[in-house]
Order: sequence, then structure tokens, then C-alpha cells
Amino acid sequence: MRVPLSWLREYVDLPATETGRDVQAKLISAGLEVETVEHLGADLKGPLVVGQVLTIEELEGFKKPIRFCTVDVGRANGTGEPQEIVCGARNFSVGDKVVVVLPGATLPGGFSISARKTYGKTSHGMICSSDELGMGDDGTHGIIVLPPETEVGKDAIELLELVDEVLDIAVTANRGDCLSIRGVARETAIAYGLPLRDPALLDVPGPNAYGYPVKVSDPAGCDRFTARTVTGLSPEARSPIWLQRRLQKVGMRPISLAVDVTNYVMMELGQPLHAYDRHQVQGTIGVRRAQEGEKIVTLDGVERKLHAEDLVITDDRGPIGLAGVMGGADTEIADHDPSEEGAGATTDVIIEAAHFDQVSVARTARRHKLSSEASRRFERGVDPQAAAAAAQRTVDLLVLLAGGTAEAGVTEVIAPGAPHTSTVAADHPDKVAGVTYGRETVVRRLQEVGCDVYGQDELIVTVPSWRPDLTDANDLAEEVIRLEGYENLPSTLPRPPAGRGLTARQRLHRRIGRALAGAGYVEALNYPFVSEQVFDQLGLEADDPARRVVKLANPLSDEEPALRTSLLPGLLAALRRNDGRGSHDLALFETGLVFQPRDAAKVAANLPVDRRPSPDDIAALNAALPDQPRHVAVVLAGAREQAGWWGKGRPADWADAVEAARTVAREAGADLRMRKGQYGPWHPGRCAELTVTVDGAERVVGHAGELHPRVVKTLGLPARACAMELDLDVLERVGDTVPQAPSISTFPVATQDVALVVDAFVPAADVEAALREGAGELLESIRLFDVYENAEQLGEGRKSLAYALRFRADDRTLTVDEASAARETAVALAAERTGAVLRG
Repeated sequence: MRVPLSWLREYVDLPATETGRDVQAKLISAGLEVETVEHLGADLKGPLVVGQVLTIEELEGFKKPIRFCTVDVGRANGTGEPQEIVCGARNFSVGDKVVVVLPGATLPGGFSISARKTYGKTSHGMICSSDELGMGDDGTHGIIVLPPETEVGKDAIELLELVDEVLDIAVTANRGDCLSIRGVARETAIAYGLPLRDPALLDVPGPNAYGYPVKVSDPAGCDRFTARTVTGLSPEARSPIWLQRRLQKVGMRPISLAVDVTNYVMMELGQPLHAYDRHQVQGTIGVRRAQEGEKIVTLDGVERKLHAEDLVITDDRGPIGLAGVMGGADTEIADHDPSEEGAGATTDVIIEAAHFDQVSVARTARRHKLSSEASRRFERGVDPQAAAAAAQRTVDLLVLLAGGTAEAGVTEVIAPGAPHTSTVAADHPDKVAGVTYGRETVVRRLQEVGCDVYGQDELIVTVPSWRPDLTDANDLAEEVIRLEGYENLPSTLPRPPAGRGLTARQRLHRRIGRALAGAGYVEALNYPFVSEQVFDQLGLEADDPARRVVKLANPLSDEEPALRTSLLPGLLAALRRNDGRGSHDLALFETGLVFQPRDAAKVAANLPVDRRPSPDDIAALNAALPDQPRHVAVVLAGAREQAGWWGKGRPADWADAVEAARTVAREAGADLRMRKGQYGPWHPGRCAELTVTVDGAERVVGHAGELHPRVVKTLGLPARACAMELDLDVLERVGDTVPQAPSISTFPVATQDVALVVDAFVPAADVEAALREGAGELLESIRLFDVYENAEQLGEGRKSLAYALRFRADDRTLTVDEASAARETAVALAAERTGAVLRG
């Protein structure tokens, strides 16, 4: 909500020395979030005056239309002679009053004006548009044309109210009253301890039988409907400058007098209004729920198919407006077109000031994706008692500015209701805040916000109609606390009991994070929301369990309505985003929860709020939640080792992704095994399937390797990108996190190398497993140090795997015969299981 300080001063007598910054500080202290204070015209310097166009000469020979004008600016230029100005705009004529900036002035943005030669003429100043003066959009996109009665030579800075301060307030969902100048003025008056001149305190005639007929069929959706009629509006009447400027300052565009007046009153009082062309309304105005399949063309020109829950305004033809959201095009106010001598202009209007149900308006606005200034206010709560005053204020302005006549008929349909009353202990705010305010302070603060308060120790509080958010004792306590100042609350740190530190699971997750960070990875935290189309992009099979997702009832984005079943979509999006911004050497990791729906879906029960839930309640709630295992994933692209004077460097490849998995497994104390695999987004020839043994059975816990080129292309990733993902919960389950001290032997190691020739399709892991088992207890370590393929020497479809075997005994120095015997046994078992042959 944008609030001009000049408008605010009409209702609160602020000290003349108070600036927008001062008011901002006061309102922030009172709990309003004033984001900025905009200084309009801060760098504007005159002379800026009203001029009258005397002559216009069209200059020929240029690519765009150029006009050489003489403008009467009175004595503002010091000579009284007409001012010669070159201008490219076309929306003004001889005799029009315009805004002229003279040499020596400075426009917003530090643009200095001086006489200059252009298009073969010397231009002594400028004829200004609203954009050039920083006024905002006036709908013309051209030169400002002032009313004919404007005095030539008058100071345009004062006339157009170009110097002002505007407070930009972020209004929270519960403070709909502050979406109006009236509401902010009330908060300002309280903050300064000054009286408020309430603009809603008007003499309003009572309802009678002569008003326009209205029938409300759904009093739950519309509990108040006021209708007033004004006739004889002048088709030529235009919104005065002061009204247009106030609308521009609050961020609205002037349109026509009738529409501008309804918008002005909405901003002033917070009550949305709508004006109907009386001659376009047929029969009784009604308020009802739409019939399924009905249609309406709204003011934005869009035909909308209505839902049975939509609350609509109707006449005898059907819907003519979406209640509280937007009016229909059939009854739109028609503006005057001078070229048609007033034909079609609206002269008689019906003013609607109604109060609609918050939830109904909110659902309709979201259903049709149609947010408006009216719907924003109804969603947050509008003062129902202000409807009659807003209608009267609108009528008064139309009569004053357009020469209309207010008809005597007043329609007011009101559903029975009573003001909301709450009971609160006088010391309840003291208990909430931990501060002793006392009964007198509590009563005074509640009365300042408009409450009627009775009682002594137990207060009976009737909340004002403009504060529908005050529903219980805690809301009333909050009002007292915020007005007394949140900054005055004492800061008392609680004394927590001595804990036992981090859990084993938390320590493991931190160790894994530190290990991956030490290996050069950067942690990236991503949103847990995904679109279901991402599974197609990752190349998952139609029956893949990862496609079973938990969908959100109210997602932040309709494009991402599901909870993730893998960390890769978010990490790959981060990889793509960073690569697109120039960071090409990337290594990212994330640990986080994934969400897997249970086979039997359960509905969570509503837990009690007056007591702590029982263990059974919590267990039932947890049983209704999806499974949420914790995963770890990494993605890599670009250079893994940078090139420099020390060497050529190397790019990241599938082996780095596999090594990241080994790093995680080492921290978890798990025995992770790798074998050739094929799954979803990974390249079928460069994918490692990662397994562990759980309860005696082998279980796949993840994959690592290079991504499939098709996935890389679809997602727009860097070439040869790699990834790894593991189920951390399973690793934690099978791992041994007890630190193991290394065994140090005083006896020397015996090293034996062996080169085995196997078929090309035989996994090196299978050969290594056979060598390890065959070597027995004397084997200390085994390492694959060479892979060689040569069809001429080894044969077609064969490869050579060279291993370094290290043997050591704990109690003696091994002999050559012992080491050789262990080597031969290992080779024999490898030959038996994999068909390996010693390379000659």
C-alpha cells in the first residue's frame, strides 16, 4: 500500500517538521512493515510552469514527425515573449494548456534543461509528459494537457503536487484495514498520540423504498449491499488534477471520472466500489452463486467460464460481475469521445458498495487467476460498516465534480449480525509479554484501536468492525504489545537443560558434508518441489518407483506440485543455472530428504491444540506421512583438476562420481561395492551400480557415473556431466561408525604384481573379488593400476587387468615362497571364476 504523506496529513495533524522517515520509524515501531519512503520530486528544480500553445509548425524532412511550437508562459521566462520549443509529441493542439520546463531547470533523474539547437531550430525548453516529470502512468503516453481554466504561468510543481513523500507499506494478510489511507491514518494517529479525523464519519441517509431494486440470494456470501444512483453526469467532466495525482501516487492509473472516483474512495476508505452504467443494467441487481457453465466477459475483455462456487452480481440477463473481484464488460462505464459529440458516454450510474465473504472472494480470484485491488482488500478483510459511508462519499464527489444529481433512493440490504465480542483477562497481555502493563494501559490501548472495553479483572471487549482479525484473547494481547513497542520487550535468554550433544545420525551427516567439502564439492540447498515432467527428462521407465510422488494440495507453483523422490532434479538445475552464469567448473553436493508415498495412504487426524498430543496421536500422524529417507547426491562438470604450471589438469569424469560414493561410504563405515549398472539418467556404459549387504542380502543403494547424452541435451547441462546419488539411511544402517585405529606392522611388505587377460565384458570388480578371496588372510591390499586393450597382442574382445598385491604377516617376515603361493592361489581362483589367464 502506497501512502502519500500529503494525503495522510489530511486526517492526522502531524507536526510540520515530521518527514516520511520519521513517520516510517513510528509505524515500524507500531508493527507495520514500511519498506521504503519514496521522495517524489527530490531532484526536481524549476522553473516549471503552465503554458498555452500559440502556434504549431510542422517540420519536414525528418524521419519522425517534429513540431516547432510557440508557447505563452506569461512572465515566467522574464520577458513575456512566447517561448520557442521543439517537440515530437502529437497529442496536443493550438490553444491547449501544457506543462513547460524552461532553461535552467532540472527534471527527475538529474536531467538539466538548457537552450539547444535541434532539427534546425533552437528549442528553449521542453513541453513535458507525465513520464518526464516522474508522475507515473496517466494513460495518455504523451504530453500533459491541462484543463482549459488553468492559469498561464502558474507554477506547475505546486499545481501537479510533484514534491511529496510516499510510504510503501507491505500489508500483512491480517491487516486489511491498512490497505486504505483511513487505516494507515488511524495507526499514525495512535503512534503519535494525535486525534484522527475519520473520513468515514459522514451523514448518510437511511435506506428507503425508492432505491434501485437489489435481491441478495446468498446472505452468507454478501451480508451487506448498498446501492446509490447518480444521474445527469456531464459527459465532458474529467477528473481534477488533485484526484488524478493522488491516484498516481498510490500506484493507480486515471481512467475516467466515474471510475477514478470509485478508485479514489476505495483507496481512501478501504471499501471497494463498483459503478454500473444504469442504462446497461436490466432489471433487479442480484447477488447469488453462479450456475455451473455460466459465462461472463470481465472488464479485462476475457470471457470466463464460471464455477458453481463463484459469487456473482446479476441482472435479468445473468451475471454482470464477479463479486468482489471484477465487474463485467456489459455494464462498463463508457467514456466521452469528443469526436462523437458525447455519443455513448455514461451519464447515469449505479454505485455498488457491498461486503463479500473473504473466503469466497479469495477462491474466485485464484480460480480465475484474476487478482484485483478489490479482491486484495476483500481477501484481507473490509470494514462492513464503511459501505454506506463509501457510497455516500462517492455520490458526493460525483455530484461535485461531474454536476450530477443524487437520487433520493437508498438501497441497503443487510443480513442480521452482531459485533464480535471476546473475553480476556486484564493481565493476559502481561503474561504473554512477560511485562507488567497494568489494566489501565491494556484498556487504553484496546480503546485506541477502536475496541469497546468493559469489566475489571475480566475484560469484555467488543472489537471494531474494521478489525476482523481480532478474534481471541491472544489477538488482543498482541495489539497491546505492539502498541507499547516490541522494542521495549525484555530480552531474556532461556536456560536450556544440559543436552547430550548431536545424535549419531547428525554426526554422520556432518562428517559426510565435511568430507565432500574437503574433496572440493560445494553444498547446494534446493527446493524439494519438482514437476512430474522431470522424470521423463531423466529417462526413467514408466513403472519406475521414483515416479510415484506425493502431491501438494496447495503448491507454491502449479508447475512443481510434487515432492521430490530424488535429489538430482534440484542439483542438476543448480548445475545448469551456474553453468549458464559463467561458472563452468562445478562440483556440487546436497544431503536432504526425499519423499516416497506409502502403499496404503492414510489421512492425518486433526490434533488437539489445548494439550500436548499423546504418543498414540503422534504415532498416527507419523503413520500418515510419506517415507522420508535421507539421500546424498553430487553432480560434476568441467575441470576436476585445473591446468597450470604444475600440469595439464583433467576434466571431471565418471570415476570422480564413483569416488564421491566411496568417500561417503568411508565416513559411514559401510562396505560399498560397485558393479556395472544401467539406470535412468546415467550413460549405460559408464554407470556404476552401488550395493551393500543388508541382513545377508545384497541391496542397491544408488548409482554413480556419467549422465546419458540424451539427458544432458534435454536438461541443457554441460557435456559429459556426471552424478551420484546414495541412500544415506541404508548406509547408516549397515555401517560401523566406531573409529577403527589402523594396524601398524613392524614386518616388511611383500609386493607381487599380476596381469590377467579376460574377456572385455568381464567387470574388473569381479576379478578383484576373486583375487582378494583367493589370496587369503596374508593379503593387505589390492590395487588395479593398469587396463590394457590391444587386439593384435591379446585377441579380439580381450583386455588385460594389472593388479598390485601387497602381502604382509603380523608376526613374521614373509618368504618369497609364501607370497608367491598366495599370489598363485589368487590367480587360480580368478581363472576359475572369470576365465582369467596370466598375461605372458
